[in-house]
Amino acid sequence: MNHDSYSDAYIAGILNSVRTIAMVGASPNPERPSHGVLRYLLGKGYHVIPVNPGQAGKKILGQTVYARLADIPEPIDMVDVFRASNAVPAVVDEVLALDPLPKVVWMQLGVRSDEAAKRAENAGIRVVMNRCPKIELARLSISRG
Repeated sequence: MNHDSYSDAYIAGILNSVRTIAMVGASPNPERPSHGVLRYLLGKGYHVIPVNPGQAGKKILGQTVYARLADIPEPIDMVDVFRASNAVPAVVDEVLALDPLPKVVWMQLGVRSDEAAKRAENAGIRVVMNRCPKIELARLSISRG
């Protein structure tokens, strides 16, 4: 897949098909982009589960925070990565250890790992890099719940 350009149909298909999103790198700080995206996605009807080892057991926007993806007690449709690009391969390792596998790994603006994307895609997981679901939902006028 060409990760330099995504069709609107590809992005819309993902955003219309996922329900449960694990947000790796979610922050309790309202000034951080991940906090705003978490709030927006919750407002759009997604079930968003924050993942942040330093905040595990606490709540962000009323959602219980987990230390790692493996700690989440329910299936995940999409993993939204708010971490530096060099952290993505380890996140994908966590993703590939889940059962069932998530449908999507989404890397936020400025986040890209072609090697990790290839491993995820080889496992049948769709990948988006260097995009923000909040921006894409607004741009594509996708309305949920």
